[in-house]
Amino acid sequence: MMTLSLYDAVIPSNRQILGAVAGLIDKAAAFAQAQGRDEAALIDARLASDMLPFGYQVKSCANHSAGAWAGVQAGSFSPSRSMWPTDFAGLRALVEEADAHLAAIDRAAFDATAEQPTDFVMGEMRLPFTAGQFLLSFSQPNFYFHATTAYAILRKEGVKLGKADFLGRLRLRPAG
Repeated sequence: MMTLSLYDAVIPSNRQILGAVAGLIDKAAAFAQAQGRDEAALIDARLASDMLPFGYQVKSCANHSAGAWAGVQAGSFSPSRSMWPTDFAGLRALVEEADAHLAAIDRAAFDATAEQPTDFVMGEMRLPFTAGQFLLSFSQPNFYFHATTAYAILRKEGVKLGKADFLGRLRLRPAG
């Protein structure tokens, strides 16, 4: 019987999709260059007028992965209100930094936080979670929402992407 730890349920998938988001950024940069499109126009592209742009979606992937772990460690998570990078190199660096933070996490330390109180705080609103509840029922769904939205924005803008671009590097069982 396989036992799945909190670390196993969160970190490998976050890292897989962060790698895919880095690939989306690379494809967007190549598309902008090939089409003579301004980087800022793609970074500011939205699915709908009342939704936040591609740059925000990428920033939120970093925020709901590495930022979520920082929130667990602090006992409180608040969404970042900082501006996102305005060029593809900056967005890629943000994703790479988030992935590096996740790569450095100690599995045992991560798993040991599962029952630790972790609050989501936004203005006057405070939602009480355990770290496990917060990561699995709040941050992870948000992470996938923002990664999917980033993908969809680029598709809408004409960037040639397929499902494999969203999935990134799959974690296959070793041969043999």
